[in-house]
Amino acid sequence: MELRRASGILLHPTSFPGPYGIGDLGPEAYRFVDFLAAGRQSLWQILPLGPTGVGDSPYASLSSFAGNPLLISLDKLVADGDLEAADLADVPAFNPDFIEYTRVIEWKMPLLNKAARNFLANATTHRKSEFEAFCADQASWLDDFATFMTIKEYFDQQAIQEKVDGTWNRYWPPELRLRHDDALEQWSEEHSQAIAVKKVIQFYFYQQWANLRRYANELGIQIIGDIPIFVAEDSADVWADRHLFLLDDQGRPRVVAGIPPDFFSQTGQRWGNPLYNWHNMRNNGFKWWLNRLNSILSMVDVVRVDHFRGFESYWEIPAHADTAVHGQWIKAPGYEFFDAVRQELEDLPIIVEDLGIIPNEVRHLRDHFNFAGMKVLQFAFVSLDGGLDATNPFLPHNHKPNAIVYTGTHDNDTTLGWYKKLPEWDKVAINDYFMREKAHIYDNDVVWVMNQLAWSSVCNWAIIPMQDLLRLDSDARMNTPGSAFGNWKWRYRTEAVNDWTEGILRDAARRFGRA
Repeated sequence: MELRRASGILLHPTSFPGPYGIGDLGPEAYRFVDFLAAGRQSLWQILPLGPTGVGDSPYASLSSFAGNPLLISLDKLVADGDLEAADLADVPAFNPDFIEYTRVIEWKMPLLNKAARNFLANATTHRKSEFEAFCADQASWLDDFATFMTIKEYFDQQAIQEKVDGTWNRYWPPELRLRHDDALEQWSEEHSQAIAVKKVIQFYFYQQWANLRRYANELGIQIIGDIPIFVAEDSADVWADRHLFLLDDQGRPRVVAGIPPDFFSQTGQRWGNPLYNWHNMRNNGFKWWLNRLNSILSMVDVVRVDHFRGFESYWEIPAHADTAVHGQWIKAPGYEFFDAVRQELEDLPIIVEDLGIIPNEVRHLRDHFNFAGMKVLQFAFVSLDGGLDATNPFLPHNHKPNAIVYTGTHDNDTTLGWYKKLPEWDKVAINDYFMREKAHIYDNDVVWVMNQLAWSSVCNWAIIPMQDLLRLDSDARMNTPGSAFGNWKWRYRTEAVNDWTEGILRDAARRFGRA
């Protein structure tokens, strides 16, 4: 994929402002797209769009194919006639700066269910035919997902009361856990209405997202999606396709994903995701993965592959282990897999997350397929013995055109928060790099310096997190890796999108050849 010089913003839709407690695909989403276009930006990067489970992480989704119901615009459902204005007359007083997930779910999901029931009972012939076409097009995952969600919700209370691990393979009845045909058929008959409601909600999401994407594309904006390499254990994917994962005969992982001990952690990181059975994946032509990529590329223009190094080799941890210490590196069929992807897609609109400790084998895999990698400026300015390592690949003088430069990602602190926490010697090293002899860069000014450093980079794509455009402190941080709760909450205020911030983007795009 050839990258022409361009710039954009990293912002997940949950961070949009609005009265309903969480960003959605309604008016503020379109206002943000207008803001990007007026600022001469042509890239909008998002996080995974799937429904989230415990911890609210978009990287631990209940499905690799489904959309997050919480992103559905209630205003649009009123406009379509599936809800009445009176249904939205008594909105709770939600925090405008942070998402209160429990309160939002308790208020919004009953309204989505009500809208879906109204749709099933009263939708016009035209809308019902659109829904039926959607169900047919998405049948490869939609039936399993809708069934999975109805079973999960039915037994969730039991899991809470019995204080057991709330994943399907821990507390579901064995006949449903192991997908016995007669049990699934009986469940589908007895819960047909609930299953249909789940399908309608997915129809809402897909339709609203498709309309928003079309609007963005018409204004010259490409959307960069995100695909986690691994899937959650508590997901319809693992339940429906157990043979594609390394599980025992009860559907529980035998080994799990993570990364080994390193400079940052003496015990490594035990993520807990089930690992793929690449032997079975290969035997069916990587069909599940090809379907997954085709699905996301029907929703976005370019996809960022998270933890790309896992396609070359991955850290396999025994499921019974509490830490990642006693794992081992296992080779993955990266070249064979991406050859199959290239045959399927022809073009490869893929960028890869190649951060962290990356061995040469991973770089060779990346470069063999000409995938663009990532350069994060916060990783550039780490002083060694009182100065910077001039060979650090994240330093701007080492950047290459076929890459995407960021000030930080969703896993980093905001640039302002990061700089304020740096030890004095790192601040000195940064000032030395910018040849400032007299005084440090002021904390607030460092954000502008870093933003302009990204925009001026030779990297063909430059993407700034919305928090850095707004010069926000650590309380606007999106995620802290290693912390399971309290993340993914930040939202900006409506007034943040204004003529001034638009002018900053427009001026930078023109000045640095990214308009």
